[in-house]
Amino acid sequence: MTKRNKLHIGMSLAPTWLNGDAWRRPDSDIEGIFGTDFYVDIAKRSEAAKLDFVFRPDSLFLNAAVLEDGPGFSALDPTILLAAIARETSRIGLLSTVSTTFYPPYVIARQIQSLNWISNGRAGWNIVTALDGNENFGLPAMPSPQERYDRAAEFAGVVRRLWDSYPNEALRVDRASGRYADPSLIRPIDHEGPHFSVKGPLNLPACGRTRIPLIQAGASPAGRNFAASIADAIFASTPDRDAATELRKDLRERAVGHGRKADDIRVLPGLSLYLAGSREEARDLFAETHARVDRARKITSIRDMTGLDLTEWEDDRAVTGADLPEPPQKVRSRTHSDLLRRLILREEPRLADLLMRPEVIGSAHWQLIGTVDDAVAEIRAWAEAGAMDGFIAVPGGSVDCMRLVLEQLVPALAEEGLFRQDYAGTTFLDHLTE
Repeated sequence: MTKRNKLHIGMSLAPTWLNGDAWRRPDSDIEGIFGTDFYVDIAKRSEAAKLDFVFRPDSLFLNAAVLEDGPGFSALDPTILLAAIARETSRIGLLSTVSTTFYPPYVIARQIQSLNWISNGRAGWNIVTALDGNENFGLPAMPSPQERYDRAAEFAGVVRRLWDSYPNEALRVDRASGRYADPSLIRPIDHEGPHFSVKGPLNLPACGRTRIPLIQAGASPAGRNFAASIADAIFASTPDRDAATELRKDLRERAVGHGRKADDIRVLPGLSLYLAGSREEARDLFAETHARVDRARKITSIRDMTGLDLTEWEDDRAVTGADLPEPPQKVRSRTHSDLLRRLILREEPRLADLLMRPEVIGSAHWQLIGTVDDAVAEIRAWAEAGAMDGFIAVPGGSVDCMRLVLEQLVPALAEEGLFRQDYAGTTFLDHLTE
């Protein structure tokens, strides 16, 4: 990592530290997850640590089958939640997730710009195309990845043009002359495309003269190309350093191909952290959290992603590349499927070990189980190897682990010179570009 930029760090507001059996701990405050106080507390702690942003993932469907064991993906609307957090914070970026597959672009342009006004320039948009939820929006099936990203590219272009259609400099607010705005600077966009017809202009001016950062989640070939064309950063699943290094190199090359600078896009892997006072305690925390994870559900997940049925396998039997059938034609996430196949080809794990890997039990994020010092050393190694530009913290196991991340790990990174000591700017874009 060069001295030019320090790491950029975000904090997930999805309470991953309550996953598995962690929500059953007496201090989990699981009852608070559908109110604002729960998240305001996390956002304030994140702002005290000088993080770039807090981030709320989102989904537009409910898998009722998993609710017996935990809250699953049930959640408040992210933009409404972040608007509430905006009133209780002053510097930290607020990254809302909104799908381009199900909503009209005019509504989203107005919604995110509204958050930008409410937060004084701290809004960001995490662009997703969604993997499920089609039945809630009148679609018999999810469009193909290429179709989703074609729509996303047009959608994002329309939103950005709408944000530009009513520029902040059009506001005059001149009481003496009675002139509120200069209509000559406000123009319709008159967009006619394959997916959308939008006249514009937006009925809300831009907040200030800084733009709203765009983050993209997804690392399929179509997702990479889309991210490289417009995104300021990408939130991606990279379970090992080689995967992260390859992704970052590819994205930077693609950005140049789109006429941008390589440094215009930042790779921010999800970082799953199980931290405790000792390595043994951290391993125990991880084991306790996942003690009741349904074996049959994991076997089914592996089968759906790879086509390999491990139902009758013994725990000590290795899973090798020779065991893998041809990839299924249709999978929920091609990126996740490819990462799981890659793991099997590279490491030939025993079934017992495979069933506990993040590619199987989670979202295939980079995972650290150990002490704060262990985490600092590993993060430094990834940064020095050029594997990432920062990360999004997804703590696991307990409330204590979440607080260790914000109150010990991040300050330790700042002491190492890997992260900022204080904010230099006031907007989300300021944080990403300092």
